Amino acid sequence: MRITPSRRRTLRGSTAAIAATALVALGAAPALADEPEPDLGVGTIAPIKGVQAGSAFSTPLTFLNKGTEEVPVSYVTYAVSPGLQADETYKNCSYYTIPSHDEIPDEQVAACKIDQPLKPGVVYGTEKPLSLKALDSALNDDLRVTIGVTEPDPDSGDTGADEPVPGTGDPLTLVEKGPATDADRANHPESAASADVTAANTADFALTGAELKGEVGDKVTATVKFANKGPARVQGTIDQSVTTVDVRIPKGTSVVKAHGYCDAVTETHYRCGTSQSWVDVNGGESYDFVLRIDKAVGRTTGEVSFGGPERPFDRNAANDTAQIVIDTGKGSDTSGSSGSSGSTGGTGGSSSTGGSDTTGGTSGTGGSGSSGGSAGTGGSTTGGATPQTGGNLAATGSDSTAPLAGMAAAAVAAGGGIVWAVRRRSAARGN
Repeated sequence: MRITPSRRRTLRGSTAAIAATALVALGAAPALADEPEPDLGVGTIAPIKGVQAGSAFSTPLTFLNKGTEEVPVSYVTYAVSPGLQADETYKNCSYYTIPSHDEIPDEQVAACKIDQPLKPGVVYGTEKPLSLKALDSALNDDLRVTIGVTEPDPDSGDTGADEPVPGTGDPLTLVEKGPATDADRANHPESAASADVTAANTADFALTGAELKGEVGDKVTATVKFANKGPARVQGTIDQSVTTVDVRIPKGTSVVKAHGYCDAVTETHYRCGTSQSWVDVNGGESYDFVLRIDKAVGRTTGEVSFGGPERPFDRNAANDTAQIVIDTGKGSDTSGSSGSSGSTGGTGGSSSTGGSDTTGGTSGTGGSGSSGGSAGTGGSTTGGATPQTGGNLAATGSDSTAPLAGMAAAAVAAGGGIVWAVRRRSAARGN
């Protein structure tokens, strides 16, 4: 599912509960018609760049009562992504964590009761800038601030939030900054505001291939692994794969079953996505490919490489490629990869063994530069690629065939790397 730009969580509940809520709202509408919701705004928050992992930083916050009536009590809520946390806690705030769901990662939330009146047409600011800390895993995180007159409920929507813990420091208080100008009103457009927080940090994305052995007619399982070795956690675009992995099948073999997150670009080239739009430290994916050995061609090699978004945070290129090496028995050595344009096959001496990281293989770059391969199973098709559902796909060892040319072009053109929740659930059951 696609999350709205506001990144509001989808409340989970039964259809009956939703219908009941709608009926209550309809019944209450006439009574509330004469009591409009106060018009409160949060000031635009400038992006916060270059913070040091493991260090504290702060940002000022401002608020505006854009209505005509004084607001006696309000609630300020601020939430941060997993690479951040509150540096100091306020005794008029409750702190809790909402675990990841509905394509949104974990959030640490602070809900603060502001027990002081907000006059109409007056700009208020926090007495001191809001103090936060960037964790060792910080990289591309975010801060979100809201203001309203309804007390936040961490249990609303069955989010699985933990028990709120009250803060212990001085209270979070607001001070008057002066009457609002037209510019102030324009700078406080909504009751919520967010800002990107970028830390000076790195993350090492690594690939691992496999080395297998079999005879003609055998089915072997090659497991390709993607891992984030840290130290930073990486958050990508919501609803899109945080990276993509291009897998090229060795000559002399064909795909019996591909992993559920992988789509066919051609018969011997697959593009694999990720289960979420983020990857934690030491997290990643494993992609299983069941291959049938169709021909004895000796030691045959397929290339594995990264595609998708650029990775400026990854400064270690040595583990950005890997190989699938299969000893198919007697035959001529075909140590080249499966024929993709621009790929250079690794030699027998550079292959991985026993699933270890392969740092000596050369990168197969043909076709891997397009961003955003989609993950998918079942009947979903993204960008024209053909999903694998466990049936046989007659691979011939050629990386480009006439019947699949249009499909490959469409897959490359589509890009985007959309992550599908249904696809992940299907893959989790079937792989």
